Amino acid sequence: MHYLINPFFLFFILIYSSCDSNKLESHIGTALGTSYSIKYEQSIIDRLKVQDGIDSIFFEINNSLSTYIPNSDISRINKGDTTVRVDKHFKRVYNKSKEIWKLTNGYFDPTVGSIVNAYGFGPKKQNFKINSRIIDSLIDGVGFDKLKMTNNNKVLKKYPHTFIDFNAIAKGYTVDCISEYLVSLGSENFLVEIGGEIRAKGINPVSNKKWKIGISFPKKRLKNKFVETYEINDKAIATSGNYYKFLIDSITGEKYVHSINPKNGLALSSNIISVSVSAPSCIVADAFATALMVMPLDMGRKVIDENQNIEATWIISKDKEFVQIKSSGW
Repeated sequence: MHYLINPFFLFFILIYSSCDSNKLESHIGTALGTSYSIKYEQSIIDRLKVQDGIDSIFFEINNSLSTYIPNSDISRINKGDTTVRVDKHFKRVYNKSKEIWKLTNGYFDPTVGSIVNAYGFGPKKQNFKINSRIIDSLIDGVGFDKLKMTNNNKVLKKYPHTFIDFNAIAKGYTVDCISEYLVSLGSENFLVEIGGEIRAKGINPVSNKKWKIGISFPKKRLKNKFVETYEINDKAIATSGNYYKFLIDSITGEKYVHSINPKNGLALSSNIISVSVSAPSCIVADAFATALMVMPLDMGRKVIDENQNIEATWIISKDKEFVQIKSSGW
């Protein structure tokens, strides 16, 4: 298999803000394998202190949750180390993942990591070709009920081959951590974005209005065709899609998308191109966006209707066109 990227199927968040160095402080960089942008109102907050705090958060979360760091807590647990006592970050993400696993009827499931690896999307690259026999040998290790956290914060696995992968929720969680950090410093107006996952509070101090973002997708290969622009504050938005990261089997020509259905282990594309979710926290938005990508559309709409303060918009492919579908409160 090898990676192919189709540049005409990008779906991304655009952040609108004028440049005014007298009103807006900005931190831009790379972390968690992607880019980040943090904007907040200039005040008595020391810029270097803010950056130090941001860097510390990234460092702590990587050491706890990154499957790409061999000695991180999650990597050691995945290798079968039962002596690891997890930190606050792991515990928060674990508990929230378990909660959302239940709310989404198991369609959000970080224990699908072994199958993610088998397809070649995870940190452990495989040399074999994926097939039903391989999936069948791994699927019994999928399910959050295969994990247990003890009273002394140790994580036990029912099956040795269960592989925990929080990458679908880590960016959203980190957005929340940085947002909470800014609040602790007294910031009331900010926007935090990591890899397109966003949380906003208050107003844009340049415009004195709510933060404005736009969700865009290409149509007939024309750029900047906006579905809509949104003014947001005190909420988070996360997006998941199969437009960018997928594999093509070099022998069979089969296309495998990175959104894997934890119910059956399949990574086949559907007519759902992408999903954006708004929620009070980015960890929730991130997890639901992941689940809704693999969930049948009718089921996904029902799940959103059943959960207060969570809304979604889907982009689906229909008759060779892109169509937007919204939940009632979007």
